Formats: sequence, C-alpha cells, structure tokens
Amino acid sequence: MLGFVKNIIRLVKIARTLASHDALFPLEWVSSTSGLVLTAKILSGFRVKRSVRSQRPGVRLSIALQELGPSFIKFGQMLSTRPDLIGEVIANDLSTLQDNLPSFSSQEARKTIETELKAKINELFDDFEDKPVAAASIAQVHFATTKLTSYEISIAKKNNLPPAGRKVAVKVLRPGIEEAFAKDIDLFRWIAKLLEKYQPQLRRLKPIAVIETFSESVHWELDLRLESSAASELAENFSNDPKYLVPDVDWIRTSQRVLTTERIDGIPIHNFRELSEAGHDLESIVKRASENFFLQVFRDGYFHADMHPGNAFILDDGTLAVVDFGIMGRIDRNTRFYLADMLLGFVTGDYNRVAEVHFRAGYVPANEDKQAFKQAVRAIGEPIFGQSSSDISVARLLSQLFQVTKEFNMETQPQLLLLQKTMLLAEGVGRQLAPDTNMWQLAQPLIEEWMIENRGPEARFAEVITNIFWAAERLPTTITELEKRLYQANDSSSKKNRSKNQKSNAQWPIWLAIILLAILFLTKF
Repeated sequence: MLGFVKNIIRLVKIARTLASHDALFPLEWVSSTSGLVLTAKILSGFRVKRSVRSQRPGVRLSIALQELGPSFIKFGQMLSTRPDLIGEVIANDLSTLQDNLPSFSSQEARKTIETELKAKINELFDDFEDKPVAAASIAQVHFATTKLTSYEISIAKKNNLPPAGRKVAVKVLRPGIEEAFAKDIDLFRWIAKLLEKYQPQLRRLKPIAVIETFSESVHWELDLRLESSAASELAENFSNDPKYLVPDVDWIRTSQRVLTTERIDGIPIHNFRELSEAGHDLESIVKRASENFFLQVFRDGYFHADMHPGNAFILDDGTLAVVDFGIMGRIDRNTRFYLADMLLGFVTGDYNRVAEVHFRAGYVPANEDKQAFKQAVRAIGEPIFGQSSSDISVARLLSQLFQVTKEFNMETQPQLLLLQKTMLLAEGVGRQLAPDTNMWQLAQPLIEEWMIENRGPEARFAEVITNIFWAAERLPTTITELEKRLYQANDSSSKKNRSKNQKSNAQWPIWLAIILLAILFLTKF
C-alpha cells in the first residue's frame, strides 16, 4: 500500500511538470486519466511556461522530459524510436532530445576512478583534465594522458622510442545514477502494468515489453564493461578496414563505472564547413559512412544505434571514427533476409514479394487479407518511382511500412524500429554533407553483391543443403529422445496393471516412428 501511495505522489509530480510545459497530451491519449490530468493542471495553476508556448507538442514534451531528469531523457530517446506509439512527428521531435546535463564535480569523478580502479589518479595518469569535455545524463568524459607502466616503458626502450603516455578519454558514471534509474524504472513498470490491465486497446503495443526493453538498454549503459565489450566487437568486425576506426579500449583503466579509451582527435561529421575547408571530399564521406552502416546491418547483424552527429568524426586522413557504444542494435540472420527481400521487392516494384515476406516471417498474422495488404504496400511503393534518387529515404519508407502493418495487426518489432530510427539519423547527416546525394544509392553495388551472395539461387540452394545436413546430424538425437519418451509413456501405462506381453506388443510404435523418420530423412535428398 505504501508503494502504491508513493507511486501516485510521484506520478502527480511528473504530471505537474508536464502540465507546466503543456505536454500532458500523452496522458490525455489514455482513457480514465482525466482526473490525473485535471489535478496536474490545478497544481500547476493552469500556467504554461512562456518559453514553450509557441513550440510544437513534441518539442514541449522534449523540454519537460529534460527537466524531469536522466531516466526521462533516456526514456524520451527510446520513445523517439517508436513512431508506432507516439506518431512520426513527435518521434522526430524527441530524436533531438539533448542528452546533456550540468557536469558533476571533478572531485566526484576522481573519487569514482580511484575507488573503481583501486589506484590514485597520479598512479594512473600523468595528466587528468578536471574540466569535462562532455556531460550527459548517465556519465561525463574527461581527457587524460596515461602514466606508463614499467612494462610499457621497457617496451618503448626496446624499440628505441621515447616513453610517452597515451592520450585517452575517460568516461565516468554519475554518482548515484544506478539507484536513480532503478527507482524510475520501477515506476515505469508500475504504470505499464496498469495500462495493460485497464487499457485493453493498448495491449497490442506491449507497454510492459517496452519498459523491459528500456530497462535492458539502460543496464548496458550503466555497466561500462558492457560498452567496452560492444566497442571491442565492432572493432573486430572492421579490423580489416583501415578507414573505419573504433577507439581502442584501455582495459587496465576500465571497470563497471569507468571506461578509458583511445582519444579521438577529428572533425565532428556534422561540421561540413570545417570538413570542406580541411579538404575532405564530402560525397566520399557519405559513401564510406553508408557502406560501413550497410555492412554493420547486413553483413554483421550488429550496428551502432546511436549515430547522432556528435558520435562520429573524420580524421586528417579521411578515416571515419565513431565513439559511444552504449546503444547497439542486433539483428538475427532471418530478420536480415526479411529486410533484404522486402527492400528488393520495393526497388523492383514486386509488391507481391513484399507482402509474401511479411506473411512468411509471421510479422503479419496469417488470417489477414494478403491481397489487401499487397494493395496497401503498393500505395507506399508507387510514389518512390516518381522521385529522384536523392529524394528517396529508406528510413521514411520503413516508417510508412510500419504504419501500414499496424493496421494489419503486425506486432511491434523493436529491433526494426531501432534500425529505422538509426537510418533516419544517418540519412539526416548524409543530406547535410551532400544534399544531392543518396547514401543508399552510393552503397548500391555493395547491396547488390550481398543480395547475390546471400539471397540468390545458389545461396538459397546452399541454405537448403545446410538445413538438410543439420537435420541429419540431429536425427539420431531426435530418434533417441522419441524412443525415450515412448518408453516412458509405455512404462506409465504398464504401471496401470498391463501385463508384460502387453508392454512388449506396445513397443511397435517406437519402431514405426523410427521407420517414418528415416523415410522422411531420405526423401529430403
């Protein structure tokens, strides 16, 4: 009961903040909340801050969430990947939600580093800059120069190199951030359970699953060892690409609450004027970025999902360097094939293929009208052929598709929505750098090659053969398991007063099953 009262009080306080920013509309979408909305307006004195009165609803909500604190900032960023929940316009406004807060003291940062790494700052670094270069909702970053270990000094002398520390970026979690997030996520779970229980029309949107996805995402960001691991995996995937840089992790100076990486000195990718003045070819940058992103999604099924402009830099030699690996996306093989077939269907105007792949993947329920779905898909695809290639947005194509599939009871696919939002960010940067260039067109040769290798007739045949051999390998185990279960069932029946002869005669289904499985296996060839 006490927890219920605490949640109600917190909910009213949140609603009051939303009311003061004229951002109560998410509550107004839900029935049975009129009392809470009215209470919030009364507590706010029916006053809306002058600074937000002329702003769009999504912008007002963005400002309110920033005022509510770190958990709400992160939750707003997650909602920006869910246009199916809040609409595309509001989702786009939330995508600009600034993840920056006033920095915490350098004394707190030093204390965290020394506690986590069990060493004094001057034992770890020759130089540590107290003023942070960035301060976000979860952590802040300080520049530093490492202090060489005796082993590193010996290696430098052995190679006739002057011993020098390494320039690094040190990311430190905010004090008490774990407890603050845990408290807020508990509140979000409570609200989600109420919605699923009392708002049946919202169950399709899976509010509890949304919060659990958010909780998992936050868990990754609150353990900097996991972010380190993500950086390491991405670096490994691009180890043969000298023009794509993921900063090295300094594992000696990394722990759960501290992450130390190689420092990146480059031009932020959105500073196109500075890039031009430095002599970089902007179209080449867009081409490289699109190819790298395509390889992450289709080749690896593992992509950087927080590609806002502040997380990408261009080095002097044109290398694309990325930072901040707290939010990563993962797509399994079957989902990649779905994306490939779906995009190919749109490109070629084969709307039957687009419809078929949705039903085959189980995204659209089998009881829906396939021809009606095909017609809806055509309404999305046909306008593409009337546009120049530079005006075509794959991200917006996916967004429209998700809106249509919602009408056909397609269940939410969070991994695809995250990909769509990441594509939207990537396209936005691409259009800033080279307005007349389409990043997907530049990557087309790579896409076509991947399609042939993975979705062509030879690839499909190889996939069938692989599945047959996999089935063959599993056959003995399957037969043994089936025999075991049939014996168990037979023994159970035997205990119910069956004679030994009856038991012996009852074993014939085992061998019949074995024969049938063998025939099935042989016919696959």
